[in-house]
Amino acid sequence: MPLHLIKLSVGAESIKDLDGWIKARMKQTKNKHHVHVTRMTPKRDAELLDGGSIFWVIRGEILVREKLVAIEPFRDKEGIGRCRLVMEPKLIAVAPRPMRAFQGWRYLEPKDAPPDLGKRDDGLAAMPEPMRRELRELGLL
Repeated sequence: MPLHLIKLSVGAESIKDLDGWIKARMKQTKNKHHVHVTRMTPKRDAELLDGGSIFWVIRGEILVREKLVAIEPFRDKEGIGRCRLVMEPKLIAVAPRPMRAFQGWRYLEPKDAPPDLGKRDDGLAAMPEPMRRELRELGLL
């Protein structure tokens, strides 16, 4: 089973926000993949690259994931070790789950990963994200 990462999407207010930021960044860097640079390099890279994803936390909830395609350690201009997390630029909405803030990234075991919304048949995936959030805040979802 693949291992996943979980990371805060700082500044994003919605999945649409994150998607716009990713597209703008890819256009600016002329990359065909979404690349996110972190300070720490995951040690369990083989497990992550065996079908793992990055699950993004937006406004205190895990809302979306991107499939990991590469992990590339490197040294920046100042000689500091960094890591490029390379992802397919396709956001996959997941069943929302509350998540407290944290720094950096964390491993996310497959058993703890929320399922994709598209795999549900209760109409939740078709509902607009702001409506889902409001219903969750009201305790109706």
